[in-house]
Amino acid sequence: MTLQVALAMVILALTVALFVTERLRVDVVAMLVLGSLALTKLVTPAEALSGFSSPAVITVWAVFILSGGMSRTGVASLIGRQILRLAGTGEVRLMAVIMLTAGVMSAFMNNVGVAALLLPVVMDIARRTGNPPSRLLMPLAFGSLLGGLTTLIGTPPNILISDALRENGLTPFQLFDFAKVGVVVMLVGVAFMALAGRHLLPTRDMAKEFARAGHTDLDQVYGLRERLVLVRLPAGSVLVGKTLAESRLGSALGVNVIGIMRDNKTRLSPAADTVLRSNDGLLVAGRLDRLAELQGRHQLVVEQDGLSVERLASADIEVAEVGLSALTPFVGQTLQQIGFRRRFRVNVLAIRREDALMRTNLQNIPLQRGDTLLVQGPPVQLEVLRDTPDLLVSKVEAAEVYRLHERLLVVRVPPDSALAGKTLADSRLGDAFGLTVLGIVREGAAHLVPEATEELMAGDALLVEGRPEDLAALNGLKDLEMDRQPPPELSQLETEQVGLAEVVLSPRTTLADQTLRQIHFREKYGLNVLAIWRQGHAYYSNLRDMALRFGDALLLYGPRDKIKVLGSEPDFLVLTEEAQEPLRLNKAPLAALLMAAVLLPVILNWLPISISAVVGATLMVLTGCLTMEEAYRFIEWKAVFLIAGMLPLGIAMQQTGAARFLADGVVASVGGLGPMAVMTGLFILTTLATQVMPNPAVAVLLAPIALSTAHDLGMSPYALMMTVALAASASFLSPVSHPANVLIMGPGGYRFKDYIRVGFPLTLVVLVVTLLVLPIFWPPTL
Repeated sequence: MTLQVALAMVILALTVALFVTERLRVDVVAMLVLGSLALTKLVTPAEALSGFSSPAVITVWAVFILSGGMSRTGVASLIGRQILRLAGTGEVRLMAVIMLTAGVMSAFMNNVGVAALLLPVVMDIARRTGNPPSRLLMPLAFGSLLGGLTTLIGTPPNILISDALRENGLTPFQLFDFAKVGVVVMLVGVAFMALAGRHLLPTRDMAKEFARAGHTDLDQVYGLRERLVLVRLPAGSVLVGKTLAESRLGSALGVNVIGIMRDNKTRLSPAADTVLRSNDGLLVAGRLDRLAELQGRHQLVVEQDGLSVERLASADIEVAEVGLSALTPFVGQTLQQIGFRRRFRVNVLAIRREDALMRTNLQNIPLQRGDTLLVQGPPVQLEVLRDTPDLLVSKVEAAEVYRLHERLLVVRVPPDSALAGKTLADSRLGDAFGLTVLGIVREGAAHLVPEATEELMAGDALLVEGRPEDLAALNGLKDLEMDRQPPPELSQLETEQVGLAEVVLSPRTTLADQTLRQIHFREKYGLNVLAIWRQGHAYYSNLRDMALRFGDALLLYGPRDKIKVLGSEPDFLVLTEEAQEPLRLNKAPLAALLMAAVLLPVILNWLPISISAVVGATLMVLTGCLTMEEAYRFIEWKAVFLIAGMLPLGIAMQQTGAARFLADGVVASVGGLGPMAVMTGLFILTTLATQVMPNPAVAVLLAPIALSTAHDLGMSPYALMMTVALAASASFLSPVSHPANVLIMGPGGYRFKDYIRVGFPLTLVVLVVTLLVLPIFWPPTL
């Protein structure tokens, strides 16, 4: 083994390790690969950057745009709906039609886009026919994956495998070369799922309820009935006269107020500015243990107010001003998004903006250039701020400007307070009530700038910054009375104006890993998130601070017109057809014509697919089928950068001999058993690799190994490359192996084991069919 081969193998091993551990995003890993190959001189600078000009990469992003044009103009939706209407109500027929529809559409569109497009349609069919979504959504995802096997543009691995043949001086696969094997694989896969695989799909007890009002399924799935309770607001409560937002009920208790019963009438989905009145009955949904522990207890008792700013400093704590320059990256972000308290370990007491002064709810105020922050913290942490570029730290010259004496309070934790024994983080004093704990006095000793993990004790005196009315709202929670009468049925909470809806993050979302609080979901859309379904479990509390994941299903409650507004947001996919974004149906014939115009010259070998796809994508924008902003949005940039960064590794493996080295291992293991054994081994290796690595990366890495193996054994490179392409796209074994699988996980309520139980036999079926059919069209021996 030469030094160059060793370097290439080390980079390959580290790349696989990073993909498996998921410590970094896959596109970041690809960029690290690109840089390391250039720095170690395993490839030239031009070769390192060649992925961005590769015909394969260009074809991939152009096909994303073409797929987007078909989606936005309604071509794909119209075709899908018309075909699915013929499916009837029987499960076998319905499953077969769904899979075939998704498969045919995925032959010419991005398969994740097809799954997202048909997801609301299939959900509506499930509700209408009485079939659980769990019986239909996995077939939808698997059908889209099987359809991608049938054409060159059906999936990125097919494009990459064909381009690898071209790069090595061989004739690349043409548009419908994959159909010779792929169509047979798809048909057999559909037949297996409809006849045998369906018996492996999960079924829930509430399936028989689906045909009723169209929403009882949500009640059963999320267990809402047991999470509803009626809370009475007695006369004389300090919460009377406050708005729902001012009462802090939602943020303090982790519940949603979904209705107010007043004067024998129920007002559903009340707005945040609704004023509470005496004897109001509040219908709340969520975990009720926090409400129970607060009843009848004073949480904090005010001992002193009107304190001076000098109380905030000591020998170990200082107060300073921090100015934001025009170049700071913090502009436009909130303190919550920056993680300012956690990052710099200081308290922000106030924000001064020209003549305006802000002293409450500071965590959710977007910062602007020129803002001045008044901060409190240890000198060493202020030095950290001084060393941060574009932050200007200075002494406080005029503390009276901030009028902190109006916001500084000393409060005591009484013996019966529910806060005793909780950490500052668990107390939610800051998140729920905007009260910042600046210090704790315990047994005569003052501890300023306490950590979030500091545990409160009965008798503690807390130096807090906040409004007295917010503190009153906290203590007012003890007045709430849990009504003994049973809450209304969920069906009574839906009207023509107000209702429930399920939503998932769309494949084009930019909100993954952000919380509902960070995106201001309630304020922006006016909808309550009652629960989040994730990997087979429903979560009801602290939803505002849960980082959203692709595949989550959110149960929403609110005005139907606002649900429809949410359906037009590109970050969300509402799981009902009536809430979908309006389509440009007048452009549908033109989009279909453009797609045909892209395919025709490729079929007749007049143009390479990369040129034809780029011209077609451009015409989609010029003719108004898509706007340029939508075109950019439909491109899966993560996939583009992933492929562009990984292609140089394929070049390095070939040029250094690393591919030959690995191919020798394949030959030594199964080469003596014959061509069929080699194809089997390569299929299994590729399939296993796709469970821990993105399938485009798998195609890039295994293509040179397949070519070297074919050369060493005197086999046809086309047979082995086709095997790699088919196996790379047969991602059925886990939800993380393909985005289409993740997309349907939440709405279907699937668990990880469901994918293994159904996907493993389907993978065996695809393997057997591939071994039987592929040699007919691509004989493995020369």
